[in-house]
Amino acid sequence: MYRVAIITSSDAGYRKEREDASGPVIREIVEQNGYQAVSYVVLPDEQQMLEEEMKKIADEDLADLIVTTGGTGFSPRDCMPEATLAVSERMVPGIPEAMRAYSLRFTKRSMLSRAAAGIRKKTLIVNLPGSPKAVRECLEYIITELDHGLGILRGTKTNCARK
Repeated sequence: MYRVAIITSSDAGYRKEREDASGPVIREIVEQNGYQAVSYVVLPDEQQMLEEEMKKIADEDLADLIVTTGGTGFSPRDCMPEATLAVSERMVPGIPEAMRAYSLRFTKRSMLSRAAAGIRKKTLIVNLPGSPKAVRECLEYIITELDHGLGILRGTKTNCARK
C-alpha cells in the first residue's frame, strides 16, 4: 500500500476563509484505489513553505506520493509548479502532459494549467488543478498508472518490456 501526502495550496483556505473541497476529493480517490492517505495540510501560496513541506515529506520518507492541489494557474501568487520544480531531482513531464491532454475533452482552459510532476529521492510529486471537478477528472485518469511508476521508483516492481 503506497502512502500519500496531500497538500492544498490556497491563501483563503490557509486563512480559513474558504473550506478546501479539493483535498478531500484526493483523499477519496486515493483511498478507493488502495493508497493510504498519511497526511493532509492546507498551506498558503508561499513557495518557500510549499518547498519545505515537500522536502520534509520526501527527505524523511513520510510518503511515496505527494499529490498537490491548487496554485497551478496564472494568478500572481500561484507558485506550486515552481515549488515542485525547485525540490525535484528529476522531472516527470508525461504526467501533467497527459492530464492536460485528457482535460481538453472537457474544457479548452486546461491548456492554461502549469501543473508539474517530479521525483525527489523516492517520492513522486504530482500537481493537480485547484477545482474539485478538475481534481477528480485528472486524478482518476492517472491513478492506475501511478501504481506502476511508484513500484519502479520504490523498487517493488521491475521494468517490463512489452513485445
